[in-house]
This record gives sequence, structure tokens and C-alpha cells, in this order.
Amino acid sequence: MPSRDVAAELGHFTEQLGAEPIFAIEAFDTRVAMFALGDGPPALLLAEHLEGERPVLVFRVGDLEAAIADLEARGLRPGPRFGIPHGPGCSIEVPGGHRLATYERTRPEAAAHLAGRRDF
Repeated sequence: MPSRDVAAELGHFTEQLGAEPIFAIEAFDTRVAMFALGDGPPALLLAEHLEGERPVLVFRVGDLEAAIADLEARGLRPGPRFGIPHGPGCSIEVPGGHRLATYERTRPEAAAHLAGRRDF
């Protein structure tokens, strides 16, 4: 989710709503924090580098290139590619201003590496 102040918003989610922080990192001139509101998925992510007001719904796929080809066959246009600690990703352009993305987990060790990290 786009955030103007990740530290303050993470504090709100953890202190007022009882969220469990997973990590809070500062890298590449931005802050990003992940937290969970319940025992299972989905985890939520606050990110200062995201523009706009709408959240980006990110889905994991087994094969990013195959998923992109499937989306194109359905008439959707892939947007810009990006990388996250877990692997490569691609935004998906959809009507109505909704924001979707998909990624392939090529670095499964990233979750354990980030878990518990608190830069702020």
C-alpha cells in the first residue's frame, strides 16, 4: 500500500490494531514494512516509494514468463517489470485504475532473511 510515513503507519497498525510486524527496512532511499493482521495470509506491505492512493495487489506465480504470456493472450498488457527481494515481478495494466502485479519467487530465502529486520 502506498504510504507517506511508513514508520508512523506501521506504529498505528501494530499498536492500535494489534498487527504483527514482519519487517521494517530502509533501502534504496525508501522505507518498506510488512505486517500481518491475522494468523495467515495475506501479509500487508506499506511502501513510501509507491505513488498514488490505491494499493497494489501482488500475486505470486510459479512461472513469471508463462503468467505474462497468459495475460497477453487474454488481452491484458503487462506493465513495467520490477524486482523485489523474493524475485522478479511485473505490473499488470487493468481497466478502472486498479493496480495489480505478479511475481515469481526465485529467491525463497528472502523471507527468512527479512523476517524480524527492523531498520526503523
